[in-house]
Amino acid sequence: MWNDFTEYIIKHYSQSSGIAEVAVGHFLQVGFALKKHLEGEIIMTDIKPCQDSVILDDIRQPNLKIYKDAELIYSIRPPEELHPYLEQLSEKLGGDLIIKPLSTDSIRTRGKMKLINYKKAVFYKKSASCDI
Repeated sequence: MWNDFTEYIIKHYSQSSGIAEVAVGHFLQVGFALKKHLEGEIIMTDIKPCQDSVILDDIRQPNLKIYKDAELIYSIRPPEELHPYLEQLSEKLGGDLIIKPLSTDSIRTRGKMKLINYKKAVFYKKSASCDI
């Protein structure tokens, strides 16, 4: 499933100047795979970085300079209470948002998010453009 999720991002965001994974936790697999396959900047952030490649940031009060080139914000299994903050960040940046929730979680955003089924990966996406 993670290969399919990563493949979707590579396929749709290969020309992006930047991609940011928010609330990384200890799951670095997708971010590292994107760094191998994409030329744009791939940043990973968390409130408690687990290693040096993860940047310290609190999504509830984000440092916008960290995300300045991000055309995609994505988060894997973020707590539901962070969903509105992810949405706000993507809106401020004018970028897309992908949330891959736990299968038991719902999406808690103001805007409409489209359910995407890409091979074995299932996630929600909100496009900055009108076409979702």
